[in-house]
Amino acid sequence: MTDPVLPHIADPSLAAGGRRRADWASRQMPVLEKVRERFAQEKPFDGRAISACLHVTAETVVLMRTLKAGGADLVLVASNPLSTQDDVAASMVAHDGVTVQALRGEDTTTYYKHIRAALDRGPVITLDDGADLVSTLHKEYEDSLNDVRCSMEETTTGVIRLRAMDADGALKIPVVAVNDAMTKHLFDNRYGTGQSTVDGVIRATDILMAGSISVVAGYGWCGRGVANRLRGQGSRVIITEVDHVKALEAAMDGFEVMPMLDAARAGDLFVTLTGDTSVIRREHFEVMKDGALVANSGHFDVEVDLKIVEEMAESVEENVRNHVDAYIMPDGRRINVLAKGRLINLAAAEGHPASVMDMSFSVQALCCEWALKQDGLEVRVHSVPKEIDDWVARLKLETMNIGIDTLSEEQENYLKSWQMGT
Repeated sequence: MTDPVLPHIADPSLAAGGRRRADWASRQMPVLEKVRERFAQEKPFDGRAISACLHVTAETVVLMRTLKAGGADLVLVASNPLSTQDDVAASMVAHDGVTVQALRGEDTTTYYKHIRAALDRGPVITLDDGADLVSTLHKEYEDSLNDVRCSMEETTTGVIRLRAMDADGALKIPVVAVNDAMTKHLFDNRYGTGQSTVDGVIRATDILMAGSISVVAGYGWCGRGVANRLRGQGSRVIITEVDHVKALEAAMDGFEVMPMLDAARAGDLFVTLTGDTSVIRREHFEVMKDGALVANSGHFDVEVDLKIVEEMAESVEENVRNHVDAYIMPDGRRINVLAKGRLINLAAAEGHPASVMDMSFSVQALCCEWALKQDGLEVRVHSVPKEIDDWVARLKLETMNIGIDTLSEEQENYLKSWQMGT
């Protein structure tokens, strides 16, 4: 039996407030509640250890409650130092029986100490958001790799890392790319990231979007969502891309497309959503307008080169507003970096709306169950089974009181045949 992992949270007295927020989120997550009801009856996890490295938010409570109802022995740690909601962490410990190690603003040493605690618990399933848990498992817990049946990866950045591990021959456990489920990336990434990113920027800065020029780096599903929300707010939106097809799509969607160096001269607001490093760097900072706002909504704080802007600055005024640091250039220009380059939607706002996380976390929970039922999953990055995607989509439509057509027997036969032509 492994040693128990003890909670490490900021303030247990915050639990009541966190519980109210979690209960509010739960009422907007009817699909996950349906999963929870079935799990409570069938107990698919039955005492098995599950360790999760996720954003510690109100919506995550509902996922933890669902896994707990299924019999899981849970440890939850934060996947981002600035995304933890301390009242929610306290609530899970006090009211839901979940072992949580997460502190808003925790330093890197504490962050990885928590990740190691989650792995020390000896999980058979891991849930990851960014692949830090799985990469630490591979680097430091080689003797435990055979005990992990499968890992779930929630975000684009994590899937990119895991596919790189797979291509490198470094991946030693099966992984399910939850992020790539249709009911996840088409909705969570586009509508969740789109709304919550703009929400975070507005909360941090109180700027008027209408009439501004916004630069969105990356036109994946997250970039699409942010670009469309900004355009809806009346901002003129410029897209920067390295992918020819995505750049072409952005242009045909009606956005201006140009290299970042050109966009850097024009933008009032910059948001990076690429999953790559040094997207905004020295040559871009050199030509930005006085007062430019720079934010990141990609998973890690590497998309904006903070070391370079610190080197370039003559001085730094921290917290000119909550979540805003002003870097004063030698020529007097002020470049405002939001949320220290971390996820603006979770650092300065509350992350995705619960109703969109309903689908993402339902897929997470159902994939955990599916993985345990498999007999020796192949070591690779697996797609989410289509039946899980379809079930979540169907139930979500039902909860929204939306009906759709069904194929007649004649239509089904036509689609299966090849003989009938013009």
